[in-house]
Amino acid sequence: MCLIMKSGIIRLSALLIALPLFYYSCTIIDNNVVETGYGLKVQNGMVVSAYPDASIIGVKILQNGGNAVDATAAIHFALAVCNPAAGNLGGGGLLVVRESDGNIAALDYREKAPLVAARDMYLDDKGEVIPGLSTSTHLASGVPGTVAGIAEVHNKYGNLSFKEVIQPGIDLARQGFIVSDKLARSLNKMKDRFIERNSHITAFVKDESWVEGDTIRQPELAETLELIRDYGMDGFYRGRTADLIIKEMERVNGIITHGDLENYKAVWRDPITGSYKGYRIISMPPPSSGGVAIIQLLGMIENYPVSEWGFHSDKSIHLMTEAERRVYADRAEYLGDPDFVKIPVEELMGIDYLAGRMSDFNPDQSGDSRDISAGSIPGYESEETTHFSVVDGDGMAVSVTTTLNGAYGNGIVVEGAGFLLNNEMDDFSVKPGYPNIYGLIGGEANSIQPDKRMLSSMTPTIIEENGELFMIVGSPGGSTIITSVFQTILNVIEFNMDMQTAVSAGRFHHQWLPDQISVESDVFDTLLVQKLEKMGHTIAKRPSIGRVDAIRVLSDGSYEGGADPRGDDTAAGY
Repeated sequence: MCLIMKSGIIRLSALLIALPLFYYSCTIIDNNVVETGYGLKVQNGMVVSAYPDASIIGVKILQNGGNAVDATAAIHFALAVCNPAAGNLGGGGLLVVRESDGNIAALDYREKAPLVAARDMYLDDKGEVIPGLSTSTHLASGVPGTVAGIAEVHNKYGNLSFKEVIQPGIDLARQGFIVSDKLARSLNKMKDRFIERNSHITAFVKDESWVEGDTIRQPELAETLELIRDYGMDGFYRGRTADLIIKEMERVNGIITHGDLENYKAVWRDPITGSYKGYRIISMPPPSSGGVAIIQLLGMIENYPVSEWGFHSDKSIHLMTEAERRVYADRAEYLGDPDFVKIPVEELMGIDYLAGRMSDFNPDQSGDSRDISAGSIPGYESEETTHFSVVDGDGMAVSVTTTLNGAYGNGIVVEGAGFLLNNEMDDFSVKPGYPNIYGLIGGEANSIQPDKRMLSSMTPTIIEENGELFMIVGSPGGSTIITSVFQTILNVIEFNMDMQTAVSAGRFHHQWLPDQISVESDVFDTLLVQKLEKMGHTIAKRPSIGRVDAIRVLSDGSYEGGADPRGDDTAAGY
């Protein structure tokens, strides 16, 4: 039964983002009811993703006999159509899957550096970074992994045929979808960039401005998806689509070759696991920094009474900030592609190491990032993304984060193929110590090498309680992904929020450098800011942080969704 509560916009406090906390609606698809909305609770299966069309497509797959991985594949292809800023065919991603019997796995389909990539490829003859080269040109693109990743996970776990899970995305591209107000404003803002960086008119540009209610049709993208439907990975990494990618590379200064495309493989890795107050944390290993960072953050604060201190108290914010400062310093020093550098994963997450990192924590005074470097490990040798969470009726869960890196990647659409290229090469340390577009400092471990995967902040995570599925969570947001996931987890476990409130709550972020607490506007009141500044913190207001999409399993076995009101994110289920 659908419950519709037209409660309007509710502000629980100055600390929460305004949203319609409980608003359900029903859509009838092929005689099946799909419920959507904020604060949604359902019994049989749930999807929370960045756009309503994608969420509904995922639920329809579940209703037609698909499992959580079938829905994941369908959502991924749908988001490549209706969420062009981050959903993609030309990017890559990371996912964590937990089967209904508790078996876990992690799939790395992160982009890779082309084989002719070089360590100093973005530097001039004086060794200085050439502005824009690693973000705004064809040379910014890594070898895309998305199609390989979807094919790999579906081949291992899917119930339905590959054609069944990709067809809804094809139909969405060919028939079109309705533009939201947020998407219209985003496309209008990008119009000049699309015109400047492309030699052809893309589907994202029209003479007049986009307005809410317009329809976008993408026939070239539909043809590309049909080739993938009919030929699988070869429909993307070989043949017509591969030829179009290489033609686009050759148009200016791109270096991806046919060999790069043909040799790309997604890689299964062992998930990162840890514990926090009896909960088991399952997350993504390197080349994601997210899993290690989440375990570190939770381990650093576990012995402090943050629940007693309270949500957004000066004490809890100070503690979390100081933990974040140390974790991001470690990230810069140690983390990269495990196929190229030795990473002390277990040591970084060890109890003794984390205690040592917090040994100089002063509860009354801010640390100074100039004085805090990476921790010493004996014997060690050397913001635009989208997330979605899925669970089916059997309890199989998938947490997926995928990206083009910057919003709309490098803004270049492959002519004739209709999809955007990524600018993921900027996620390497283009020069050790030089910040990327998210302000993150990188070190030697993340330097550019041919065929290497760049470091990521993506943090797809699954949590268990007493051996049972408890939460599926993740976020986009570049460097803020880790802290967004961290705070959402604490909002539920420490501050007893329901899933929607935990996702909607105001956020803050610290990443070592720059040495400041970034906070969403109007989240910290004047008195709180004064207390933090008295401790020595610098407060910087900024637009929204992250867009968390999460699902929690309630005590009666039903699913509770949390769709981030900062975007067009939508929970759907049945």
